[in-house]
Amino acid sequence: MQYLVVIEKNSSGSVASVPEQPGLIAAGETRDQAIRLIHEAMEFHIKGLVENGQPVTLPSSQAELVEVAASLKIQSQVLKL
Repeated sequence: MQYLVVIEKNSSGSVASVPEQPGLIAAGETRDQAIRLIHEAMEFHIKGLVENGQPVTLPSSQAELVEVAASLKIQSQVLKL
């Protein structure tokens, strides 16, 4: 099974989450570490669900990158996105 994993940068590194598994997150100092940790957490979580006879949410999320043309004025600078 392949689940969509969302990776976000923060002040201490990266955080990975899985939309189909609310509350399942992993944080790491690097993007690679966060991905490795969320992979381990997902396997552990799904194994626990199966062992306890609970349903496993199947992957259904999809992602799409959307390009947005915009200019923002921040602290007297114009940033073109």
